[in-house]
Amino acid sequence: MEPTFVFIAVGILLLAMALARSILTRLPVSTAMIYLGIGVAAGPFALDVFDIDPVREAALLERIAELAVLVSLFASGLKLSPNWSEGHWHIPVRLASISMVVTVGLIAIFGVWIVGLPLGAAVLLGAVLAPTDPVLASDVQVEHAGDREPFRFGLTGEAGLNDGTAFPFVMLGLGLLGLNELGSLGWRWFAVDLIWATVAGLGVGALSGYLVGRLVLYLRSHHKEAIGLDEFLALGLIALAYGLALLVHAYGFLAVFAAGLSLRGIEEETPEPAARPLPDSTLPSDPAAVEKAATDPRTAPAYMTKSLLNFNTQVEHIGEAVVVLLVGVLLSSALMDLSSAPDVQVSTLLWLVPILFLVIRPIAVWIGLIGARTAEQQKWLTAWFGIRGIGSIYYLMFAVSHGLPVPLARNLIVLVLVVVATSIVLHGISVTPIMTRYASRTANVEEKGPGVSQGL
Repeated sequence: MEPTFVFIAVGILLLAMALARSILTRLPVSTAMIYLGIGVAAGPFALDVFDIDPVREAALLERIAELAVLVSLFASGLKLSPNWSEGHWHIPVRLASISMVVTVGLIAIFGVWIVGLPLGAAVLLGAVLAPTDPVLASDVQVEHAGDREPFRFGLTGEAGLNDGTAFPFVMLGLGLLGLNELGSLGWRWFAVDLIWATVAGLGVGALSGYLVGRLVLYLRSHHKEAIGLDEFLALGLIALAYGLALLVHAYGFLAVFAAGLSLRGIEEETPEPAARPLPDSTLPSDPAAVEKAATDPRTAPAYMTKSLLNFNTQVEHIGEAVVVLLVGVLLSSALMDLSSAPDVQVSTLLWLVPILFLVIRPIAVWIGLIGARTAEQQKWLTAWFGIRGIGSIYYLMFAVSHGLPVPLARNLIVLVLVVVATSIVLHGISVTPIMTRYASRTANVEEKGPGVSQGL
């Protein structure tokens, strides 16, 4: 297609999505489903406008998915309260650790026994498909800053954490395939890839967010400087935290998420009452009001986090559109090539989806939440909304670009694309009716009092 028509087509698509967004929120259709359908139609399976080879273009696809995930992780951190003393963090931590390990293990067993993959490839497949997605799960995440609803908070925190906690298992899978050094008896993997990279990533991110946030607030409240260009502040902090983490061989995804959490923590340290109403209200547009909100010590932290979150949310929508369109194009190519991939049978693909979403994810959630004070309905919802998406695409392309054998890479690409596409469709159809019903039941419980909370 000529570049002129590409611009016109993209322009029409973006305008249509902007105009129809309010309608889509009331229908069992997500924006990601539309992007996916357009991508499939534009690929070789239908119109043959675009044809991307994911193996040859793995490095480029990795960078695109990486940027989308980074912006979303920072936004997720800004939405959550980092106050561990309140006890609401035990759910996402359990999901991102215990449930993550169970998921990787069960998918690896499936990969070895059913698909016939070597152990390293099976572990890698588990690591790629285990993390839930922070980009596509926005409809089931916390609705506003300070939202402590257990189900939404748990999914938001899980998506923010497990895009980093999946990395050690990616490195383990690559190591078992001979593409990463594990050390004698796996000591290097355990000490460096698991412990150091995880702890250092969280530490670098938290420190970066705290120091940058405090510096900005000091300049604003004491000198009325550094006001405006919060877009640069958001992107700069994301890049700084990510770059510093990579410099010390830590996980940058965890660092960016922790940086967002750290900024939210600064806001929560602000004395009452002036700062609290601001994050959930519309930001002022009048220049004088903006300066007052940005420089008043009582409102400056809330103004900063709200402004950064607003910008990140807009960029997140753009990242979702770009990556999901690419997923559609890649899926279109995969459907064309499916018959020529002898190691991947259609029956295997059909079995992988129900096993992952109806067996592995529920088992992993229930094991991870053993002993947790969580209502049964919230556990079932958490089990269902284990959305797979852009994070899985990133890890897959990371593995391909780091030397995954081409035949194995093409097989895993088909498997992962089918799972991601199915997740986009199934969860996109179900999110509106399920969440509407859940919100209604939650409201009824709150009216009747806390004594019936276990009936959710």
